[in-house]
Amino acid sequence: MGITLLISTYNWPEALGASLYSLSCQTKQPDEVVIADDGSTDETAELIKRFSLRLPVPVKHVWQEDEGFRKSLILNKAVKAASGDYIIQIDGDIVMERHFIEDHAAAMEHGRFIRGGRVMLGEEETEDSLSLLEQDDRIDINGISGDRNRMNALRSRLLSHLMSRIGSVTNVKGCNMAYWKADFVHVNGYNNDFQGWGHEDIELAIRLHNAGVKLKRLKFGGIAYHLHHAYFSRHNENKNFELASKMLADKITFASNGYLQA
Repeated sequence: MGITLLISTYNWPEALGASLYSLSCQTKQPDEVVIADDGSTDETAELIKRFSLRLPVPVKHVWQEDEGFRKSLILNKAVKAASGDYIIQIDGDIVMERHFIEDHAAAMEHGRFIRGGRVMLGEEETEDSLSLLEQDDRIDINGISGDRNRMNALRSRLLSHLMSRIGSVTNVKGCNMAYWKADFVHVNGYNNDFQGWGHEDIELAIRLHNAGVKLKRLKFGGIAYHLHHAYFSRHNENKNFELASKMLADKITFASNGYLQA
């Protein structure tokens, strides 16, 4: 059984570099990295090539043309390229605490998918972290504290176990989640009908739940620091949320336009 770390990215190579650097510091490595690139320029491709020479595991770069925010589609394509049985998914603006992969691996359980949390970094702390990486390729991951959700930076195996069965499928975040590839394929992956920012992760979680794959919460472990950035346009958010809500109400399990159509 292999573990794939899936990272989504779009035109922010500095943040992706910080994320990949944090991968190099992990106590446990995945078996491969697959980067889902929604149309970034050559600068991102060059950064990925540099890190592929430094990281101890294979790195695959899956790219598609930039035709607007099509995150669901590129994630489906990236999962197709993944050889691992288990997918740990983050965004390319996530810096992983050094036990991140280890904690996710310990939380793996058949019949369940993982909802992780995040610590929101402020603008100044984000700039400081990226500046350090640019200067000497080092970030003091243990020195990051965060401006919001600081409780999510606390690591405890006991508390994590106690909290594992608490959580809602309507509060899943694709920046820190995990699932079995077979379960993902069974519900036909992400819904390609989702265009623009918002709720594609929740809609996937709803269909997994409807199909009998239950949520497991990873709190006090799998710690992820979310770099500060300006928000994407949210003009489709309400439409996407309505579609996700319909999937929940109608108990839909299979996306008609998803993984198989990517």
